[in-house]
Amino acid sequence: MATTFAPPPDTSRDGADLARFGYEPVLHRKLGRYASFAAGFSFVSILTTIFQFFGFGYSFGGAAFFWTWPIVFAGQFLVALNFAELAARYPISGCIYQWSRRLGGELIGWFAGWMMVIAQIVTAAAAAIALQVVLPSIWSGFQLVGDDTALTSSSGATNAVLLGSILLVVTTVINVIGIDLMSRINSIGVTVEIVGVLAIIGLFFTHTERGPGVVLQTDQAVPGSYWAAFLVSGLMAAYVMVGFDSAGELSEETKNPRRVAPRTILTALAVSALGGGLLLIGALMAAPSLSDGSLATEGLAYVLTSKLDSPAGTVLLSCVAVAITVCTLAIQTAGSRLMFSMARDGKLPFAERLAAVHPRFGTPVLPAVIIGVLGIGLLVLNLGNAAIFATLASVCIVTLYLAYLLVTVPLLVRRIKGMPADEGTEAGLFSLGRLGIPVNVLAVLWGIAMAVNLAWPRAEVYTPNGGGWWMLWAAPLFVLLVVGVGVVVHRFVGQPPSAGENPEPATRSA
Repeated sequence: MATTFAPPPDTSRDGADLARFGYEPVLHRKLGRYASFAAGFSFVSILTTIFQFFGFGYSFGGAAFFWTWPIVFAGQFLVALNFAELAARYPISGCIYQWSRRLGGELIGWFAGWMMVIAQIVTAAAAAIALQVVLPSIWSGFQLVGDDTALTSSSGATNAVLLGSILLVVTTVINVIGIDLMSRINSIGVTVEIVGVLAIIGLFFTHTERGPGVVLQTDQAVPGSYWAAFLVSGLMAAYVMVGFDSAGELSEETKNPRRVAPRTILTALAVSALGGGLLLIGALMAAPSLSDGSLATEGLAYVLTSKLDSPAGTVLLSCVAVAITVCTLAIQTAGSRLMFSMARDGKLPFAERLAAVHPRFGTPVLPAVIIGVLGIGLLVLNLGNAAIFATLASVCIVTLYLAYLLVTVPLLVRRIKGMPADEGTEAGLFSLGRLGIPVNVLAVLWGIAMAVNLAWPRAEVYTPNGGGWWMLWAAPLFVLLVVGVGVVVHRFVGQPPSAGENPEPATRSA
């Protein structure tokens, strides 16, 4: 049984609701609707991820790779609909673990949480290195190592590690200080990002070089089967549209989470999809050239600087840097809450310390520090490796999609058997009703297809500049490693409770 440091008891309705699941309210409940939306939107962070991966998608599929965006959105929205329903039923921190555990039993829940924690640690590191895509374009002084800023170069990859490590130190400090500071910074950052997205879209659409018919062009795709190239280019959208469940991760710090979290999960994904789609088509219409290679190597930064090479352009690139910062912050926050939730149930080594909440800051300090340190460790481990960018992104997203499947599959089984009337549910909450089973089936099929597509050992993705067989098979090998280590860890974290049984509430001490 974990020990936590806590503020005075939460006597609100939300606190009483949480107590029905067997937990004492120990986190500070301060997030409103916009802050909850910002948590999901900043994790997806279209400015961060599209700036990172636009060149990747275009280099494989040409301009027609745009169509992977609405396809991936449709698939992920099916997943989000299921998550929204679960957020209304189980407003508990560490949602992926909690949902999976209560639907599929302790073992499935534990592995869902374990894989999600690992994915979030790697995702935080992968997001942090995105600063390299932007900062040297703002000021050459940010290129601390060498002269080549490209992430595919040795000096660019090394510099990305340094900038990313500095960012992870900053986000760790913010996460330790408290949810109040984190939510304020995150909400301001998301507002800046939305303004930046709108400004960049406006810039692109007022400086077009060609019409919207560009999205039908495939002549710049890699030679060979276009459908094979199209599948690879779809990884760009798959990398972007994840993390919308973050509103659920922060349920115990959100006011009226049963009603707020489902809406913000769906809104965060929908707004991201709309903004990202307009960014993509705007960039393709405004790019000075589709064939000189710059769009594939430099991505959106090439289009932006070519259209606005002035102080205003620098301001817009600064908006991207802000987006990267709050994206990394949001990922680390979500990961720390998931780690806290598992530790509170005694499901991780050193659970008592991991579940401890700082009496003043109201945050699980140690999980935030561990995620920051491990994220930096991942970057340092690959110092100077030009393949780090694609490899980190690919392996962490595969793991994340598998964690999502460990929620949607047990949920489908429970739907078929008949969903129970869980304690604490009430009328008027978000529900798929009769659409539950068909939507859930499609979400499961989509998740399986994307996991296979992401993990497929393609040389052009995992070893573009050559490398050993282990790099080519990095994604499946990483998943096997995560599962293998998970088996060992799970064996030594104590006897699990019966499937579906609520854990004992955490105690509080000074």
